[in-house]
Amino acid sequence: MSEAGMVVQAMEARERRREERRSFFRFAAAAAVTAPIAMTIGGKPINAQTAVSDADILNFALNLEYLEAQFYVFAVTGAGLSNDLLTGTGTRGEATGGRAVPFQDSLVQQYAREIANDEREHVRFLRTALAGAAVAQPTIDISPNPNGAFSNAARAAGLITAGQSFDPYANENNFLLAAYIFEDVGVTAYKGASPLITNKTFLEAAAGILAVEAYHSALVRTVLFRRGIQTPALIDATEAISNARDSLDGADDRDQGIRPIGDQSNIAPLDANGLAYSRSAGQVLNIVYLNRMAVTAGGFFPNGVNGTIRTSAAS
Repeated sequence: MSEAGMVVQAMEARERRREERRSFFRFAAAAAVTAPIAMTIGGKPINAQTAVSDADILNFALNLEYLEAQFYVFAVTGAGLSNDLLTGTGTRGEATGGRAVPFQDSLVQQYAREIANDEREHVRFLRTALAGAAVAQPTIDISPNPNGAFSNAARAAGLITAGQSFDPYANENNFLLAAYIFEDVGVTAYKGASPLITNKTFLEAAAGILAVEAYHSALVRTVLFRRGIQTPALIDATEAISNARDSLDGADDRDQGIRPIGDQSNIAPLDANGLAYSRSAGQVLNIVYLNRMAVTAGGFFPNGVNGTIRTSAAS
């Protein structure tokens, strides 16, 4: 095939992917919701009269870091974060359902340990930056239960059916798919929040965390891609998860799996300008709450997140 032919093929593949995602709305209860996407604070859209502070943004990020850190730390150690990293304002909850992954591949285990340590330090860093204003860890569901967040996310993506469960700790492939759920969302969350941060010191810190989350995302996607060469179902699973995330955060297409595009890999999910995508806080909460409607709790945060920014977007 000529180079021009491969470019056309790649463009056609991207368009097919977009069309598939536009029709991929698996949450029946929310299918009728079509209001515009908006970042919200306390259920109200952010506008010129509703300011969001740097502390609000960092606390929103801290909630997400609690989730990631607990998942990874449990996966590599069998125990969660220490109690001194969980206190703060708001209602403190527990992280339930986590356990150690029986790693067989020493490289994957080393990667997991590195990410776990990074995410723990993100929690510590944000708590230090926020000092007395830091929110406590909210209730977090990282269980493999049939009605738990991971199983509901996998069911929404069509990876399992009613009554089945998705156990992210059962094996390395499941662990990597679960990590894939979080990492891409983390990158878009920090990218979306960056224009709202006014303090240059905090902005630099957020940029530093964004870079690390992007490293993590690329690492997870690379390992899944390499394993997917031998097990194509893994690549299919990333596409299904990507479609489910896209169905939650709105009608546009800002998510990509790891299926090759033409003759190239797709490790970095970028827009037409080669830039990472952004998500508003409301869109991020749509995904972690597993709900397309404007709600204040659900999914991985059964009682919601702590802080001012806690309502998902109606998408």
